[in-house]
Amino acid sequence: MLSRLRNLDRSGRALIGLAFAVILFFAVNIFSNTVFKSMQVDLTQDQLFTLSEGTKRVLALLDEPVDIRLFFSRAMGERSPENARHHNRVRELLLQYAEIANGKIRLTFENPEPFSSSEDRAVAFGLEGIPVNEAGDQGFFGLAATNSTDDQVVIPFFSTERETFLEYDLTKMVQRLVNPTQKTVGLLSTIPISGGYVPEFGTTQRWPIVERVMEFFLIMPLPTDIREVPEDVDILMLVHPVGLNPHTLYAIDQFMLRGGKALAFLDPVAEAEAASSRKQGFRPRSSDFNQVLERWGLHMATGKVAADLDSARRVNVRQGAQMKVADYVAWLSLTESNFAAADVVTGDMSLLNVASAGVLEPTSSKDISVTPLVKSGTRSMRIEASKIRNGADVLALFRDFKSEDRELIVAARVTGKATSAFPDGPPRDKAALGPRAAAAGKAAAHLDRASNPFTAIVVADIDMLHQRFWLEVNETMGQRVMVPNANNGDFVVNALDYLTGSDALTGLRARGKSSRPFTLVQAIRRDAEQRFSDKEQQLRDKLTGAQERLNELMSREADKTDAILRTEQKRALDESRSEIVAIRTELRDVQHELRKDIESLEIWMKFFNIAAVPLLLGLATLLVTIVTRMRRRARVRATTLASESTAR
Repeated sequence: MLSRLRNLDRSGRALIGLAFAVILFFAVNIFSNTVFKSMQVDLTQDQLFTLSEGTKRVLALLDEPVDIRLFFSRAMGERSPENARHHNRVRELLLQYAEIANGKIRLTFENPEPFSSSEDRAVAFGLEGIPVNEAGDQGFFGLAATNSTDDQVVIPFFSTERETFLEYDLTKMVQRLVNPTQKTVGLLSTIPISGGYVPEFGTTQRWPIVERVMEFFLIMPLPTDIREVPEDVDILMLVHPVGLNPHTLYAIDQFMLRGGKALAFLDPVAEAEAASSRKQGFRPRSSDFNQVLERWGLHMATGKVAADLDSARRVNVRQGAQMKVADYVAWLSLTESNFAAADVVTGDMSLLNVASAGVLEPTSSKDISVTPLVKSGTRSMRIEASKIRNGADVLALFRDFKSEDRELIVAARVTGKATSAFPDGPPRDKAALGPRAAAAGKAAAHLDRASNPFTAIVVADIDMLHQRFWLEVNETMGQRVMVPNANNGDFVVNALDYLTGSDALTGLRARGKSSRPFTLVQAIRRDAEQRFSDKEQQLRDKLTGAQERLNELMSREADKTDAILRTEQKRALDESRSEIVAIRTELRDVQHELRKDIESLEIWMKFFNIAAVPLLLGLATLLVTIVTRMRRRARVRATTLASESTAR
């Protein structure tokens, strides 16, 4: 055999080598697909393709088989390549779930064609069909999951707009099957976030944040005049405690002293309250909960709002007849650097939107531990709440901003043993209590000091719960799709889950960010605006005054009854026009200065992206060539010298 190969010419040996290379290529691929099937490397910054620890914990809790049926119509994939790609992503993720669950997840993939039994099952599960052709045939792209006790969870339709939240949706589905028994959250709110009819607010719809919480917990709405927190309440959720009577405050106080757990949202300027009110000119109120809060080891600064230059949101502001984009320092978009990275509540969050948030300050209490969860950046300051409550001047707040060079606490967790805010016992108002409530009050012994450690998470903002700060509602293929654009909902669910004593839901959140801001460009722009905003405003005021004078002179010019003054008016007109041109030129120079640093950065980025790499490769090639030639010449010279010495 070897002799035959030696006798082959060069072309024959090349063909045989090529054949062996092809065989080796397929063999290596088959071997790698078989042996390394479960191995993967995720190089994305946010680990978009790696299952979170929360998902793995949920799958580890599976103690019974779960049947998952994924329905996808091929006709829908042919009509929409985007849906076909999304289907592949869903399928791959489910296969990972099944592998981690060690056989506890049984997958079935179905193609519900028209008039088939598979289509009948899709309809029976309640999946939403989408027309895929002119004949009106329905296409399906949804999922149904069941367990051995006939509990059922359905995802009616996989919208591509929620692709970022795919792991969240799937793990939430498994979690509901793993733990059908839900904890009870007692919701006490002075604004109608639970929906229904409230005299001061009229008939309102339930806020999406409540619907989000209801996916994991049972919600028990509580009246604002309770005398005792019901025994079946596991967690107390307070939203904007303002104007609560002493008996309600006492009920909250005693609930916590008995080892209760609470998630409290306070606010110095409750803008969401004003947006919900039917009253004309309603001014947002400030939460007044410090009497109880201070016994929890915290104090909300009275009449102060946290402002942050680096986290300020860009908003549209009307300036005269023009619209201008400006940084609203009281509306903040907080990112990873503002969160407690090692904490289970905020560890994996990427964006939290707050509006006119308050400032939390720890009080001196040796028995209570305070852990900041969300803080502003170092370029922050406290501004008067009245500047927001009475109508915010966004541009003035930006111009007058002076950093205090310190971080401000927006959300914190407190744990420990507290003392009662009512050291003299319950409020004495038996007439208001009534006989039944009075008897209940006697049955529950007053606690002056905690019998068990309490835990509370306090957030100095309620506006973050309103949908306009974290949610977008889109219409896709006739379907109403809610797409979160921030982690506000995740924060609430994570906080409640932490308070239940479990962290299984900690990883159930959006994987990565849909947009990635250019933080360096934003910092350059803000610094430039800080330097030139005053000068720009002065020039605009001068331009407005010059324009008004010009208009006045032109109206006089139109009156031709006074021929003597017309020459002076024309001269004044020319001077006004020249002044306007000069001001416009100076204003353009100022605006150019605003963008000079950004344009310089843009030029350098273009250089590095377009020219730098080819230049580096060229230089490297040139260096390699020079070094290779020098070594070759050295070898030739050495060989020559050796030959000459041998000849001698």
